Amino acid sequence: MGPTHAMSGAALWLAGSAVASAAFGIDQTASELAVGTIACAGAALYPDIDCAGRVTENKGGSTVARSFGVVSLLFAEIVERLCYWFYLLTKSKKDKKRNNGHRLFTHTIVHAGLVGAGTGFLAAWGGKFAVIAILFVLTGLAVRGLMNSVVEKYGWVVTTGISLAVAYGMYHLLDENRSYWLLGVAMGVGCFIHILGDVITKMGCPMFFPIPIQKRRWREIGLPDSIALRAGGKAEYKILLPALTVMVVLGMFFFLPEVQGLLFDQGGGQGATE
Repeated sequence: MGPTHAMSGAALWLAGSAVASAAFGIDQTASELAVGTIACAGAALYPDIDCAGRVTENKGGSTVARSFGVVSLLFAEIVERLCYWFYLLTKSKKDKKRNNGHRLFTHTIVHAGLVGAGTGFLAAWGGKFAVIAILFVLTGLAVRGLMNSVVEKYGWVVTTGISLAVAYGMYHLLDENRSYWLLGVAMGVGCFIHILGDVITKMGCPMFFPIPIQKRRWREIGLPDSIALRAGGKAEYKILLPALTVMVVLGMFFFLPEVQGLLFDQGGGQGATE
């Protein structure tokens, strides 16, 4: 579901930015909008860092785990084991037996809030180098998701090279007078939309942990099997992904100065037209 997750993050950021601008007058510069969209697209893949595959062979794993080759696969292996151990420590008697850490803590609202706040704090406190590092990682995830076929063909070197160039360039586009907490918001929103994406699949995810539901702390929340999507199935690629792509394109057109002028007669806010 890598491409679908990435596109959902981009679509949500653009849609949320449009609502914030039109309804509340909260504008972003063009560069901030671009950075937020790319960062949110990357963050929308991040929760699957708990799916490692076979590290030593550089095979398997989630899309995000394969973003930077063996390095990201090794990190995913560590995260998956930590999530599994945390599950063993916190599960109730009613929770089912598991043999891996996929779709556990990184797929909860608590995690989305924590990682969003942590990213925002790191960006605000760490300054230039922290921002570039965060943008490097999130850009790499976005590239891995949105350019999946290209990266599959040429490998992780493409992801790393594009990430270095784009992250450095995007940092210099950001307004120095605006808070870098924007990256934290993008991270939290991206993780949250990933969770919602998994909720509509047959497996679901324990998004409300640690709130006990039916005496289970890790109760998976999902749609009934009759209407739930199968990850990687025809419905995802023929309906959901095209619909999200259309939303992203419409969102990009919405923020064009000419479109803003037609809609609002005032350019739709200075930030979106710079």
